[in-house]
Amino acid sequence: MRIGFIGFGEAGRAFADTLADKGVEHFATYDILFDAEGMDGPTANIARQRNVHPLAHPSDVAAESDWVISAVTAASSLDAARECATCLEGRHVFIDINSVSPGRKRVSSQLLTSSGAAYIDMAVMGPVHPRGHATPVLLAGPAARSIERDLDRLGFEYEIVSDDIGEATAIKMVRSLFVKGLEAITVEMLLAARASGCLDRVVASLAASFPGLGWEKFADYELERVARHGIRRGAEMEESAVTLRELGLNGDIAAAIAATQTRIGSLGLMPKRKNTKADIDALLAALKPGVKR
Repeated sequence: MRIGFIGFGEAGRAFADTLADKGVEHFATYDILFDAEGMDGPTANIARQRNVHPLAHPSDVAAESDWVISAVTAASSLDAARECATCLEGRHVFIDINSVSPGRKRVSSQLLTSSGAAYIDMAVMGPVHPRGHATPVLLAGPAARSIERDLDRLGFEYEIVSDDIGEATAIKMVRSLFVKGLEAITVEMLLAARASGCLDRVVASLAASFPGLGWEKFADYELERVARHGIRRGAEMEESAVTLRELGLNGDIAAAIAATQTRIGSLGLMPKRKNTKADIDALLAALKPGVKR
């Protein structure tokens, strides 16, 4: 088994780390950052540190791989599929783990049809740390059952939900509307409560109404997730909005969640999770510079 990654960000690195002990013979990767940084740049060196062979083009990855795992940004998923369509063959399995709409995955699959490669719609259903490739995933597509033996051998925790491409990512996109929405509305509420001087009263009221959430830790956790991962989560929620519109539903809520996630994530501030008020004040100062709190 030889595995290649198109995109070597958080997900690709986490998968490579945990698959390393599962008898994978060889790892390779291409990342668009190689083009800007060069093959001796920081991203390529991160790959080498993990015994993953950095390569200058997706075709080079295909030549050295049996499975090609696409783990790029949502905006780049079609470009990745288009690039791979020109270099994959019938022996390849293309596993698309990108957080995009069902329609996007169906288009990606169609791009690969002429190559003869098997296309797998994979949805990663939790944080990739610390479990890496053993994070629960959902799979869809007519080829999914053909790789079950390898998935079992490698220790994937998976469920095949459908033979129809797009059905796995649909579950993730709809679920994310709630998960990322809860994060966004919590952060917006904390900012508004602090800015209006009623944070303690609002949190006390919510803690009484929803005691199971454990408000002090919950608030800190939601702040940290949005601040740290908001840019990526925002892109995912844009795809959730597309998913809803593909269904003929209103994607405006998902788009608003995306805007909040992106706005907070773009600040580049990491909450210290020791003083909730101080963390909120730091975000407010960045959002509204010059306003005294």
